[in-house]
Amino acid sequence: MRESSQDVTVVALLADPDAPTEVAQRMARKLPDRLADRSGQGRRFDVEVVSEPFTAGTEDLSTLTRRIKDRGGGERWDIVVALTDLPLHSHGRKIVVDLSHEHGLALLSLPSLGGLRLQGRALRAVEEVVMSLATARATGAEEPPRRQSLGRFAGRLAPIHPGQVGEQEIVDLRYVVSGPRGYLRVLGGMVRANRPWRLVPGLSKALAAALATGAVATVNSTIWTLATSLSTPRLVIAMVGSVALMIGWLIVDANLWHRTDEVSPEARKRAALYNASTVLTVGIGVIVCYVGLMIINLVWALFILNDRVFASATRTPLHATDYWTLSWFVASVATVGGALGSGLESDEAIRAAAYSKREQERRRMLQDDAD
Repeated sequence: MRESSQDVTVVALLADPDAPTEVAQRMARKLPDRLADRSGQGRRFDVEVVSEPFTAGTEDLSTLTRRIKDRGGGERWDIVVALTDLPLHSHGRKIVVDLSHEHGLALLSLPSLGGLRLQGRALRAVEEVVMSLATARATGAEEPPRRQSLGRFAGRLAPIHPGQVGEQEIVDLRYVVSGPRGYLRVLGGMVRANRPWRLVPGLSKALAAALATGAVATVNSTIWTLATSLSTPRLVIAMVGSVALMIGWLIVDANLWHRTDEVSPEARKRAALYNASTVLTVGIGVIVCYVGLMIINLVWALFILNDRVFASATRTPLHATDYWTLSWFVASVATVGGALGSGLESDEAIRAAAYSKREQERRRMLQDDAD
């Protein structure tokens, strides 16, 4: 990387494809002005976004930081901040960011910022990181500035705190998350990176089966009788059971469950984290489908049900609450039909809908190794 000019600092946002690139592109619109306001003295910042799969084929931190260093070596960049949606681990801790003040680079793991307000958190994190690296390069320091230099970053994104750096690593400052809050933060970030709402259009055949099941069930007098006789707790049990069945079927049928041959506690914790993110990702997608089915069934019931026919079949008058009860119960029945219909989907289609591109690549790599 070249030495910066007197007034301009070139910052490269090296982003993995898909979600990290989208975050970087939105960030690049605001970051130059925010950095210039923080820096003062007429300094200007140029921000470039480069979308490359720099994490392809590896999760090793040393390998990733060397790739970032080599990638910036032949460019006119003063500072490189790499963004990935890959959860990174070191010494049993989940990494937020690694910095090398000597080489003017940083590696930021987006899942560690959590699943809420990701854009704002990522913008603040990159702003603090760039200011720390820019200050070090302006003063010619090769050691990290005092810890307070990232105080706003750590304070706003608690439970983030400095972490251990190995002697052979080129980074000189690391921030990690730990504890239950840190685990939940990373888990939420992984689920958001997977964007579970994309699972809905990815299950087109399952949704078609569910809609067909719901349409038939809504005009079935036996279903009317069952729905009016069920109490709220039983309706809740039917809902939970059908959603759980759909989640379990998708995970097993599409082979989404992560297994590891490693016996270390860290490997087992990592596998548990990936599996938890899978269950939540698929679960959110299934719940969105369930709510959609309930609304469609409600509209269909309002259109199709007749007071006299309903009363003759159930021996009870048709009340407004019966529409809601029937649509709720039929949604559970239809979800079971959708679970059977999901078997028509290809495994690749479900994985593509359930996971980010980086997670798809990671799982393909693990499958190739296993084969």
